[in-house]
Amino acid sequence: MMVKFRPYVLTLFALLLSGCVHEGLRGTGDMGLVIERTDGSILIVDHSVGKSLGRIEGLGDLSHASAVYSRDERYAYIFGRDGGLTKVDILTRKIVGRVIQGGNSIGGAISQDGSLVAVSNYKPGGVKVFDSKTLDLVADVPAKEAGETKGSKTVGLVDAPGNKFVYGLYDAGEIWSLDFSKGRTPKITKYRDTGTQPYDGLITPEGRYYISGLFGEDGLSLLDLWHTDKGVKRILGGYGKGEKALPVYKMPHLEGWAVADDLAFLPAIGRHELLVVNRRTWEEVGRVPIHGQPVFAMGQPDGRYIWVNFALPHNDTIQVIDVETLKVIKTLKPGKGVLHMEFTPRGDKVWMSVRDANRVDIYDTSTFERLGHFEAKRPSGIFFTNRAHKIGL
Repeated sequence: MMVKFRPYVLTLFALLLSGCVHEGLRGTGDMGLVIERTDGSILIVDHSVGKSLGRIEGLGDLSHASAVYSRDERYAYIFGRDGGLTKVDILTRKIVGRVIQGGNSIGGAISQDGSLVAVSNYKPGGVKVFDSKTLDLVADVPAKEAGETKGSKTVGLVDAPGNKFVYGLYDAGEIWSLDFSKGRTPKITKYRDTGTQPYDGLITPEGRYYISGLFGEDGLSLLDLWHTDKGVKRILGGYGKGEKALPVYKMPHLEGWAVADDLAFLPAIGRHELLVVNRRTWEEVGRVPIHGQPVFAMGQPDGRYIWVNFALPHNDTIQVIDVETLKVIKTLKPGKGVLHMEFTPRGDKVWMSVRDANRVDIYDTSTFERLGHFEAKRPSGIFFTNRAHKIGL
């Protein structure tokens, strides 16, 4: 007698055989990953239940690693310090593609339509762009002019509307844009004399302004992507004028900048303070004294509080700033080596990596109480899948 299977049973069998189902059908909206920086591994995590689901190994040097996601939130692209670009399937917890595309990478981005992944390089410099499905090379853009032998380090790479990528040239003091809106041969636009040693960059949440931090001088550079004919504008010039800057133990990161109530909160290089900036005029409207040199200044999704972590010797501390009063209202001491924070999509919790304790902590953002924790090997970056739908992340 022939056994008849119902269609949904056959579909489930097919999914299981193809490796698309791991421990049952599930979505990816409450998933993410944690970088284990010294072991070349990542943890796949679930922020609804607050735990690790498993580990993926073999990703190379992750000492300064970051990640972006495909539009369906299933695949993560990990940018390693060894030049590795690794594509992982977070449902099956497997590596599905890996290329060594450079000698020293510092970050990357995924295009607006999700078809391209770009990587910025310290060595040999320049940006390489890959097909997001196959990891085949699409474009190789050296950061140097014709006839030059040495290229510039590229930094602050972000995606921008219109299938564009924008980034800074650390050695050349320039900002470049790659426009892939007309196909896979990019239109390259170069903005000269944009400041001394741009070290990182950010793009505002709606994708209009690209801001480059400058290590070689006080101030920042701003490019209005709606009106690129106006060129690059210097903002916040001389914010440390007349003051002796402190030694810089770790460069601040601009990607996790905070926006709340028409204000931007930016970490000041070599100072124990945040700069508060009016987003309409890009003028400084205040400063917030804080515990040490800030690394990340990140805003809760509801815009109420700004959470800040710090460089050595204060990297055991987190401070919370009230946006209305511009005052520090809470100081936490999770442990040495608090390297990164990540909010759950609606902001009810914040996760933080505590590297030296080999632990990830989870805090309630309304009570500031620790809700839980789990073990991780020297954790650093935390990246949830909702980043797939945010410009510049």
